[in-house]
Amino acid sequence: MTHGISSPNVPDGPDASRPRGLPATAADTTAEAPWPVSHLTSKIGEYVHRMGPVWVEGQVLRPSRWKSLVFFDLRDADENMTLGVSTQASVLERMGADLDDGSRVVVHARPRWWPRGGQLKLDASDIRHAGVGDLLARIEALKEALAGEGLFDADRKRPLPLIPRTVGLVCATQGDAEHDVVVNATQRWPSVRFEIRRVSVQGRHAVREVTAAIRELDAASDVDVIVVARGGGSFEDLIAFSDESLVRAAAACETPLVSAIGHEKDSPILDLVADYRASTPTDAGKRIVPDDRAERAGLEQARADIRGAVARQLDRETHGLEQFRGRPVLAHPHRMLDPHAERLAQLRQHSGRALVATLTAADGASRELAASLRALSPQGTLDRGYAIARDAQGTIVRDVSVVDPGQRLRVRVARGEIDAEVAGKAG
Repeated sequence: MTHGISSPNVPDGPDASRPRGLPATAADTTAEAPWPVSHLTSKIGEYVHRMGPVWVEGQVLRPSRWKSLVFFDLRDADENMTLGVSTQASVLERMGADLDDGSRVVVHARPRWWPRGGQLKLDASDIRHAGVGDLLARIEALKEALAGEGLFDADRKRPLPLIPRTVGLVCATQGDAEHDVVVNATQRWPSVRFEIRRVSVQGRHAVREVTAAIRELDAASDVDVIVVARGGGSFEDLIAFSDESLVRAAAACETPLVSAIGHEKDSPILDLVADYRASTPTDAGKRIVPDDRAERAGLEQARADIRGAVARQLDRETHGLEQFRGRPVLAHPHRMLDPHAERLAQLRQHSGRALVATLTAADGASRELAASLRALSPQGTLDRGYAIARDAQGTIVRDVSVVDPGQRLRVRVARGEIDAEVAGKAG
């Protein structure tokens, strides 16, 4: 199997520009008969220059202008490959928009080979933004759907812990975001701990890796707050943070989540779902923990306020007690009883007289009642010489017609009873 650079469309006939004695094709070269570098680069140039214009998509890096020419690098974000591009300034004028660093574009260009530097570059004749309008429309539609589900509502956002035990940090494998969060947080609260997950924050693996990191940190029992940090970037760089699956994973997170993407102009959807949006990773580092010095100062101030309040309360109570003890009633408390003692003596006199009068009246009434009782009682009648006769059944005999001669009666007199027999009846 042979490997050659020459195109199958290029005829293998004699090359007039080829130095005498050099192999005609790459397949003809050997260790004893190689091509010089200059000859190889010219062959590459011949092949590249035969290519027609092509549409290429990529991300703009480091745009610059020199006179009527504009230069920039076109990067494939997913594969991290870069090509240099040059174009006329008039091409940018036809775009109707600025060529910003990080913007995603589609370029219509012809490949060019620069033999001196051994570089492949593109000569652009047309530049357009790569479907940003459609992408924005899809993101806006997703925003409306998520807002309808209530995922952006303020009442579902959880407060951040005052002093987190451990901070979960999702950040890039390389970059300043991790440094900004960790340094600013530890400066404010030196004892804070971090559980860091370094992942891809752009490109085709970003959504999967960031989502997995959020879920892993949410499942950790000692992680009290999660920070997703990135140091800004273009709209296309941040597109992963508007992905529906990533956003829903953040919304389902039970641990309070801070979005620190750091892009003020184009806020990704993660900012809307997060419990707190930090403007930058530095802002996140300052927000997730309290300021140790400020807390100490506040504590000292609170202690001073408490001591002052207690001292003032004691002064008020001491002054009030002294005033209370200085009152005459406390200096001579027995004087309180003098009016009551006099009143008590009067009441005792009145009650004694009332009792004597009551007893005297009761005695007189008792004597009258006794006399009346004696006068009206059967015994009094008997004492006057009368007697009461009863038959054998004990019935009082009031009429002579109810007794017969020979019937026995019992007669009660004043001093005892007499058994008698009816001898006859008179009247």
